[in-house]
Amino acid sequence: MAACSMEEPVCLIESDSKGSLRVVPSALETLQQIEQKVVVVSVVGMYRTGKSYLMNKLAGANKGFPLGSTIQSKTKGIWMWCVPHPRKTDHTLVLLDTEGLGDVEKGDTKNDNWIFAMAVLLSSTLVYNSMGTIDNKSMENLHYVTELTKNIKIKSKEKDDDRTMVRYLPSFVWAVRDFSLLLEIDGKPCTADEYLEHGLKEIKGGKSQYNEPRACLRKFFLPRHCFVFERPAKPKIMQRMEEVTDDQLDPDFVEQANKFTEHIYTKSDTKTLSAVIKFTGRMLGQLLETYVKAIRSGEVPCLDNAVKALAEIENAKAVEQARVLYVQRMKSVRFPTNTMEELSAIHVPSETEALALFMKRSFRDDNQEYQKKLVSVLQGEYNQICEKNFNESRKACEQIIQHVFKPLDNKLECGLYSVPGGYETFRNDLQEMTDTYSRKEGRGVKEVHQEVLKTYLDEKAIVGKAILAADKSLSEAQRKAEDEKAKREEAERERRAMADQQRELERKMADQQKTQEEAMKQLNAKMESDKREAKAENDKLMAEIKKQMERADESERRRLEDQERALRMQEQNQNLL
Repeated sequence: MAACSMEEPVCLIESDSKGSLRVVPSALETLQQIEQKVVVVSVVGMYRTGKSYLMNKLAGANKGFPLGSTIQSKTKGIWMWCVPHPRKTDHTLVLLDTEGLGDVEKGDTKNDNWIFAMAVLLSSTLVYNSMGTIDNKSMENLHYVTELTKNIKIKSKEKDDDRTMVRYLPSFVWAVRDFSLLLEIDGKPCTADEYLEHGLKEIKGGKSQYNEPRACLRKFFLPRHCFVFERPAKPKIMQRMEEVTDDQLDPDFVEQANKFTEHIYTKSDTKTLSAVIKFTGRMLGQLLETYVKAIRSGEVPCLDNAVKALAEIENAKAVEQARVLYVQRMKSVRFPTNTMEELSAIHVPSETEALALFMKRSFRDDNQEYQKKLVSVLQGEYNQICEKNFNESRKACEQIIQHVFKPLDNKLECGLYSVPGGYETFRNDLQEMTDTYSRKEGRGVKEVHQEVLKTYLDEKAIVGKAILAADKSLSEAQRKAEDEKAKREEAERERRAMADQQRELERKMADQQKTQEEAMKQLNAKMESDKREAKAENDKLMAEIKKQMERADESERRRLEDQERALRMQEQNQNLL
């Protein structure tokens, strides 16, 4: 599987002064070359909060994303850095560093809303970076989360249920920088996660700009985690963070940063939609194009539409990739085969492997449209191979006949059978050479043996009748008897040829039946596997909800119970992407 290791970040989505987004073609091409599955981590937050440092840390480097030591925001749009995943050898880690939110140089929030929405849509894990503490000010800065239902649409033909949006959104990590307080609640020590959940509780009588972000974070993002970081170093050292090593930074900060990176490496999942659609870099690039195209046209990005468009592209490619694999495997056939069973013994596992490849790559194949197309394509390829096998068998048989029956043809040319008793000699020679032909190896498949022999003998039957009519040693009764015998033999050859054709037809039907059965077998296996994966993902989500219930107040518990019911109902209706 093709991986990717970029030396430095590149701009993936440009953001101009008018707030319009544009995908950078060269960066998109790099992303679409990644055939490995991807874990996508996006960082968002107010500008000048040290977002880029965390992303460089995840990439295992000091330099990369511009840190910036001035009051100006360095990152414009969304920048991408793809590196081998440190823990998952078959994955690529895609890091997305977003333009700082609230940049005073931009002047409006429309661009910020879209940048935030794109980070949410593309991520496995969304990291929100803020300074100081989790308080009303930090919540007010996170008002973008309240716009998600306006900027993201799940279903294309029905109204979204915001209680189930959590199923489609990334996990959430809040990184609190320059944290100088004690981690405690009401005088008792607490974990960073508990500190976050306490900060997300509704403030009774509080303003909506404080409570709405809290409610949206609780409703839309599971699981949620928090990491607090002390100030890394003195200001002079921080101004050259790209040059300093860990031993020049505060040891507590280094330990906290290491815990953060280890959490991302081990807990951030493959980018998925509804558990069963696992994204490669190529698929992520196609998804990105669909989203940006929708935004530029003034539409709200719709996950349902994006997945449909992606499925059409991926399923078509899956059909072609499976076909190529089948053709490659069938190149091992040595033409002509001795039997059709020998050819089938190569065809069956090759077809099974091709179907398995299709099943692995395809998704959302409504009514098995693409699977049926693949079955038809593979059957067409097999028919061509069978036809080639017959043709090669026919050539081999014709060469053998030419060699075996050459003495008879030479005698015919010399008129050696045009003598009294010549017909009996002709018949004996013909039978002897027919027996010799039947014992020869390398004639190819049986269905062709009789066909080629019948053609030759039918031609010689006309010659035989002429020899019979001219043979003066035979009485009229004998000639009549020999003529009847020749007709019976010709009829027998016709019967055998018809029987061979019938066997060939039955074999083709049997092969087609095997293909249909194998396709159905693999489809059922895929559906069962998808169900298990979806259930595992759903159980994981429900466990997170149960965990939240344990520490929720009565009002929040009722909301969680309602959310759980909605998710269960959606699961029962299988109304998933």
